Amino acid sequence: MFLVLWEFEVKPGCEKRFERVYGPGGDWDSLFRRDPHHAGSALFRDPGKALVYLTVDGWLSRKSYEEFLVAQDANYKALDAVAEELTPNERHIGSYETLAGLNSPILDAIKPRELPVRLRQDPVGEIFAAFQLL
Repeated sequence: MFLVLWEFEVKPGCEKRFERVYGPGGDWDSLFRRDPHHAGSALFRDPGKALVYLTVDGWLSRKSYEEFLVAQDANYKALDAVAEELTPNERHIGSYETLAGLNSPILDAIKPRELPVRLRQDPVGEIFAAFQLL
């Protein structure tokens, strides 16, 4: 599993529009779902800073994410240009790979062909839900 995390500061008054563009079924989610290697996305709002959001996008591998960026370069850039109108600041927090040999039943379960249907639909959301239960 490969995760890409971004933090966004949203312009005042643009919160609902931002949530539609970056949230489930939104423009970014729709673009990512064109790729069969996209494992799901999640949008979070900072409860202490009303205008700060975090996105987490999951991919089956770093390679699949990089191939997506090449294949969807024009669409990605076009959507990014439109979405920038909503955010005065954005920051790539980082990209993370799961560790080989990591003994975690949650991460071991992230094998799309073996997952139950609900996990195949949004494994990233399931990961975060599982961590909240621990």
